[in-house]
Amino acid sequence: MSDEVSGDAAFERYVLPEVEVMLRVARSLTRHQADAEDLVQDTLIRAYKAIDRFDGRYPRAWLLTILRNTHINRNRRRRPELLHDPDVQLERASQSLSEDEASRPDRFIDLEFDAEVESALQSLSSTFGEVIELVDINGLTYAEAAEVLDVPVGTVMSRLHRGRKKIREHLRQTGVAPTYRDLETGRSQ
Repeated sequence: MSDEVSGDAAFERYVLPEVEVMLRVARSLTRHQADAEDLVQDTLIRAYKAIDRFDGRYPRAWLLTILRNTHINRNRRRRPELLHDPDVQLERASQSLSEDEASRPDRFIDLEFDAEVESALQSLSSTFGEVIELVDINGLTYAEAAEVLDVPVGTVMSRLHRGRKKIREHLRQTGVAPTYRDLETGRSQ
C-alpha cells in the first residue's frame, strides 16, 4: 500500500504540473482539441503506470517523450486524415474575432500574415516543423526538445535555425515579410 501512495505522490509531484504543457504540445501535434485531449489522457495513463520506474529527473522531457511516442503509435494504427480545407479554417478565424478586432483596417493583413506563417509551417518537413513547434510555439528548451525528439541538443539548434530560415524565405517570397531594405529605411509594407 505504501508503494501505491508514493506512486500517487510522485504522479502529483511530477506529472500534474505538466498537464498544460502536454496539452499545448498535443494540440500542435494533432491540430484538434478533442484529439489533443485524448492524446494527453492516454499519456497520463501510461505515465501513471510507469511512475514507479521514473527517476524524478526531467519530468517534462519524460512526459513529452511518452506523449510523442503515443502519438506516433496512434498514427501508425489509423489511416491519414483528409486534408483540412483552408477556407473553412479562415472562416473560423474570422468568426472568432471580437467586434474591435473586426473593425480594425489591418485585420486582413494580420489574417494574411497568419495564413502565410501557417502555410510556411505546413510546408516544412517534419524534421524542421517538429522542432519549431516544440521550441518556438510550445516554449520548450533546447534540451527538452532534444529529449522529446531523441536527438542531440546541437541537432535541435541546427534544425531550428534552418527551419526558421525556411519560414523567413517563404514569407519574403510571398511578400508578407518586410525586406532588408524596408527594415533599413524604417518603411513598412
